[in-house]
Amino acid sequence: QVQFVESGGGLVQAGGSLRLSCAASGSTLSTATMGWYRQAPGKQRELVATITSSGITNYADSVKGRFTISRDNGKNTVYLQMNSLKPEDTAVYYCNRPVGSSYWIDPWGQGTQVTVSS
Repeated sequence: QVQFVESGGGLVQAGGSLRLSCAASGSTLSTATMGWYRQAPGKQRELVATITSSGITNYADSVKGRFTISRDNGKNTVYLQMNSLKPEDTAVYYCNRPVGSSYWIDPWGQGTQVTVSS
């Protein structure tokens, strides 16, 4: 069973940047599609970015052009570079292996809080 540890969140002003990391243990993820999710207070968890094993990326419209997902298979780690942050990006961010846009494979990690002030 895969375990994820997310890190890199924090408090940032609107327009700022953060880089999130997701370190996986328990299994190698080099052949897996990985995704970053977020959940804002009172809202459902949403998938914001995915990256396939070959490096093909996909983004939710709300983050397209501002967020970049990447991976380092040697470190079993996935990253999310977030630029031009907006207050509406405030959420707890998680990583997982997505199945479509509405399902996932593994238990959730603790997530990392991102707070964007206006």
